[in-house]
Amino acid sequence: MRGGTAVAAVAIPADPHSGAPAGVPGLDEVMARAGGENFPVASRLLGGRLRASLLAIYGFARLVDQVGDESEGDRLALLDWLDSEIDRIYDGETSGHLAMQRMAAVAREAHIPAEPLHRLVQANRLDQTVSSYATFDDLLGYCALSADPVGHMVLHVFDAATPDRMALSDAICSGLQITEHLQDVREDLARGRVYLPQEDLARFGCDEADLATSPSPERVRTLVSFEVERARELFERGAPLITSLSGRGRLAVTAFVAGGRAALAGIERAGYAIEAQPPRPSWPARLAALAQTARPAH
Repeated sequence: MRGGTAVAAVAIPADPHSGAPAGVPGLDEVMARAGGENFPVASRLLGGRLRASLLAIYGFARLVDQVGDESEGDRLALLDWLDSEIDRIYDGETSGHLAMQRMAAVAREAHIPAEPLHRLVQANRLDQTVSSYATFDDLLGYCALSADPVGHMVLHVFDAATPDRMALSDAICSGLQITEHLQDVREDLARGRVYLPQEDLARFGCDEADLATSPSPERVRTLVSFEVERARELFERGAPLITSLSGRGRLAVTAFVAGGRAALAGIERAGYAIEAQPPRPSWPARLAALAQTARPAH
């Protein structure tokens, strides 16, 4: 994970928690889920420097999410601490947390502004007080904080962060976020959150108790099928980003979109049922989605 010069150049303290409050996970814990994501976080085909940069962005995003979702104690206070650590990055100071150090190195090298980092923290602040979203547009507004900033950072790494590309990236990242919500309905319920829009629950005659029922009632499966198609439409809307890029940037975004499409195919193959263990795409399904996504549109 340390392969690139942007990350390797950072001085690494012996204690990954140095300067961090209790309840903030260390780097190893933050990175533990990288291999289980729907999309390849950073393919080895990207080369050491780019791979290290994308892993640093992933590590920062996971750190923020784990503080907002899993930390014991006052999560809002811990998120305030993260905001202050972001400010330290842009004030030229050094954080004591390894994930923040790596993010700082990439932010300096790729000229990533502070705004997308702060937006990820704000998304997790919302998670402490907002448990559901009334409409799909409201959910997309949440995705603009919780997912879209990651795409902006990735485009900066590839020196491709133009307004047009960032708009296309927003569609892809929102699609990936919604796909994750569809996979993790039960996990989110356990945290007291429902990311399926309330207007859609009402449209299909569902309530929150239905989401916890096994096997999933037909009305729930119809609802999930509807949301799967919405996520697919987002991937279609954002797919032109792929052909706007070249080289390794194009490879990375192709893999992100293909991973999301494969995950949706896995939900479909499971009959759109909500289960305790979410459906994950098989490797043949991943390869099929990759081939579909890499094929030029006619």
